[in-house]
Amino acid sequence: MDGVLIVDKPKGFTSHDVVGYLRKTLNIKKIGHAGTLDPNATGVLPILIGNATKISKYLIEHDKTYIATIKIGEKTDTGDITGNIIEKDININNFTYSQVKEVLKKFIGKQEQIPPVYSAIKVQGKKAYEYARKGQAVKLEPRTIEIYDLKLIKIENLEITFEVSCSKGTYVRSLCEDICKSLRNNWLFKRTYKNKSK
Repeated sequence: MDGVLIVDKPKGFTSHDVVGYLRKTLNIKKIGHAGTLDPNATGVLPILIGNATKISKYLIEHDKTYIATIKIGEKTDTGDITGNIIEKDININNFTYSQVKEVLKKFIGKQEQIPPVYSAIKVQGKKAYEYARKGQAVKLEPRTIEIYDLKLIKIENLEITFEVSCSKGTYVRSLCEDICKSLRNNWLFKRTYKNKSK
């Protein structure tokens, strides 16, 4: 059997889990995936079977599109909802639609992004998350990525949902954290300016 199988990856499965399940179900040894999705992410995961595994290097070069939701006011150690809350801002205010759109525009274009410590990036032969789980400090170098488009979908209470089109290697978790920092800094600057003008 040779070909590309498009899987709608469910929540809670790693990309490796999906490959393992299909390897057993299809009774085939030569199988892999093109691009890694976080266990908490759902969506398109290309599975390469047989001779199709040879085109992996071409598929992973393609751009990606994601839909993500940010919860304002809480930060976790993993950068997603599965982690432990390590920081909370109880003074955060609701942001307007125009304020969020203004901040999102700043992230369009080429930029340097620091990957999350809970990632599969290799550091001295080990995956970064292996160090993080043991409480060991690990330094990850910034990578050049490109955000082609950011569309605000909705704002509900303190949750912001957006669609991002980006280059390979982009970590949406890191993007969410950077957006939160920018929103907070923008809000604090405007609040300080307003107070000083009184």
